[in-house]
Amino acid sequence: MDPLDIARWQFGITTVYHFLMVPLTIGLGVLVASLQTAWHVTGREQYLRMTKFWGKLFLINFIMGVATGIVQEFQFGMAWSEYSRFVGDVFGAPLAMEALLAFFVESTFLGLWIFGWQRLPKAVHLACIWCASLATVVSAYFILVANSWMQHPVGTEIIDGRAVMTDAWAVFTNNTALVTFPHTIFGAFAVAGAFLLGIAWFHLYKRRAAGIDTVDEAGRVVVGEDTDRGRNRDRTDYLVWITSLRLGAVVALVSFIGVAFSGHAQAQLMFEQQPMKMAAAEAACHDGTGFSVLSIGDLSSDGATTCDDIVGVYEIPGLLSFLANEDFTTEVKGVNTLLPEYQEKYGTHLPDDPMYGERAGQEINYLPLMEVTYWGFRAMITFGGLAAFAAAVALWIVRKGTVPRVRWLSRLAVFGILAPFAANSAGWIFTEMGRQPFVVAPNPTFDGVDQVFMFTAAAVSPGVGAGEMLFSLIALTSVYAVLLVVEVVLLFRYVGGGVGSAMPELNDTDDGPGEDDDVLAFAY
Repeated sequence: MDPLDIARWQFGITTVYHFLMVPLTIGLGVLVASLQTAWHVTGREQYLRMTKFWGKLFLINFIMGVATGIVQEFQFGMAWSEYSRFVGDVFGAPLAMEALLAFFVESTFLGLWIFGWQRLPKAVHLACIWCASLATVVSAYFILVANSWMQHPVGTEIIDGRAVMTDAWAVFTNNTALVTFPHTIFGAFAVAGAFLLGIAWFHLYKRRAAGIDTVDEAGRVVVGEDTDRGRNRDRTDYLVWITSLRLGAVVALVSFIGVAFSGHAQAQLMFEQQPMKMAAAEAACHDGTGFSVLSIGDLSSDGATTCDDIVGVYEIPGLLSFLANEDFTTEVKGVNTLLPEYQEKYGTHLPDDPMYGERAGQEINYLPLMEVTYWGFRAMITFGGLAAFAAAVALWIVRKGTVPRVRWLSRLAVFGILAPFAANSAGWIFTEMGRQPFVVAPNPTFDGVDQVFMFTAAAVSPGVGAGEMLFSLIALTSVYAVLLVVEVVLLFRYVGGGVGSAMPELNDTDDGPGEDDDVLAFAY
């Protein structure tokens, strides 16, 4: 077993799991702050209940995100020490800024928000959640600055084998970061919107199934009340869920539009900065203008030098050219054209250098794993489009004030929460794996021997063996699996409890989370 392969699996598993929490934390945090603002301005009870319910779920996700994110920092030194040595001078500034925001600003103001209910003035308390939620957005920017430098290194030069920052402004305003940031943030709001929509639909359906809410002959909702079943499902409870559903659907739709436009800008940069990644995403063996809707053949790039056996079943003429150049006629370079260019610029074999260990002298495969890039790119678009379509359908269905009394539709709405999560994860995996065989992709605008890039084969820690790497992979994956169970159980518990899970005083019985068994009840 190659320690490099194990290290990549380890970082991939832990990072993708952590990234499940990140978009929900970012999007839901801002929505919670907005709901509390609505309560602060209007004084309506429904907004207070919404703030506390969605705020409780936000806290659960935030805590899990912090716990899983800390592991990433340790991996840099333990499994990827050569990579850390190479990028340390560049990454020091953005990661330090992210740490200040994440662990100081976010944590401090979130703590004040948790413990400040009825202790801080309302305006101050409101400011706390805004500071915490906006800090998550800004901290995301600094993380993306670091990642974007890996995609497109700027503002640096190679000194003694290390990338040294020579222009901080260029690093922090990297055009890759400037388009990746809005794309990521819109993706986060798409996740949060679907989260609100699915859970609110579930609770509206439960009210319908229990006979609390009915519909008249015109199909319009007739809101009822039920305070005799242990939970105070009154008219305000109805307003919580119908408002949450409509808010979530609107946020999801607007976010999808933002994701589409920012994604187009990001794709244009990828065609310029990492043409092989986009060629692999299209399984484009030859130069052309058509976008492949479906291709068949062997997409495996393991040891391959061409992709001639791939056949396009159906493609949209001119669309690929539009994505790359915003016209319909300019040909986009395919894999077979790009491979000789990469080999000429960066060599055909890994350097005979001790840092590569047994991998020194191996032939370099510049073609990313097309099973991942091709299908990952389509999964990202498909799941994102499905989430937006579902949001539009949901708005139309609830136009008369409630959801149908149909169990399978309710379950579909809940499962629909997963669609934008899948889109975000697929996009992240596509972006990272499409960069291979580089851990720091070369900037094609640089010329000469000072070109800044680093092969992934040179990034792994030389002193860590396959056994140690495998043990840490199994250990971390096991711990993360336990954390996954904990989070899912907590989310199901508090979602099922409704608003009363965040405001126990609304419940008439001790059914579900209450003050005695809820560790955060004292804060609410």
